Amino acid sequence: MKLATVRTATGTAAVRIDDDAAVELDAEDLGVLLARPDWRSAAETATGARHELAGLDYAPLVPKPEKVLCVGLNYRTHILEMGRELPEYPALFAKFSRALVGAHDPVELPAGSEQVDWEAELGVVIGTEVRHATPVQAAAAIAGYTVVNDVTARDFQYRSVEWLQGKTFERSTPVGPWLVTDVEPGDISCEVDGDVVQKADTSDLVFGPAELVAYISRIITLVPGDLIATGTPGGVGHARRPPRYLREGSVVVTRVEGVGELRNVMVTAN
Repeated sequence: MKLATVRTATGTAAVRIDDDAAVELDAEDLGVLLARPDWRSAAETATGARHELAGLDYAPLVPKPEKVLCVGLNYRTHILEMGRELPEYPALFAKFSRALVGAHDPVELPAGSEQVDWEAELGVVIGTEVRHATPVQAAAAIAGYTVVNDVTARDFQYRSVEWLQGKTFERSTPVGPWLVTDVEPGDISCEVDGDVVQKADTSDLVFGPAELVAYISRIITLVPGDLIATGTPGGVGHARRPPRYLREGSVVVTRVEGVGELRNVMVTAN
């Protein structure tokens, strides 16, 4: 089942994406839907207004999540090829909801940055409140998966040992186009202006989705609509020699096999 938030003439609406149409659910966005204990059955049985698939205007999947949590250094092959040891614990940082944009929205290049980079990531969306989760409880708390690109201002990121300032510029992080339930994600890839710059298998994650949910839930309660970006594989522009960065007009396509695709054009921030 695919669930999304789309923009309408009157605001936004949560929808189920069927083969022939998007069916409105009784919620203004996916975050509101996921807050219902019966969200899954309500989505499966909904018979609301129908919209043509062509031309759907996807909003950020959950427009205002309580938390956006991100993981650094989480692909085994990339870590080893960089000569580093595998981490004992996840490296965590956060974003704020103002950083999020939809699957086909323009992405604003962070003002003042000359080193804007791409980071294709698998996104995990929480569907059940969970705290101090066991592995089984953690897996059950996952509503499904989405696609994220953690667009990063490297020059801001490395101004200090804390990464936040390079990671949460407004309107910089595309998420979507939908949440997919009951799927095993496959390959992850990123294209920049038609060049494949990243490609890996999500099975290469050091800390998988359920492990991350269990670990994070020891620190803070996870609630429906929370988003976890699980880390990026090798191939980022900053690590290339010479480095390669995003510019105005760059087209970035981010895919996760079995989940979905983002397509975003870089624009200058106002």
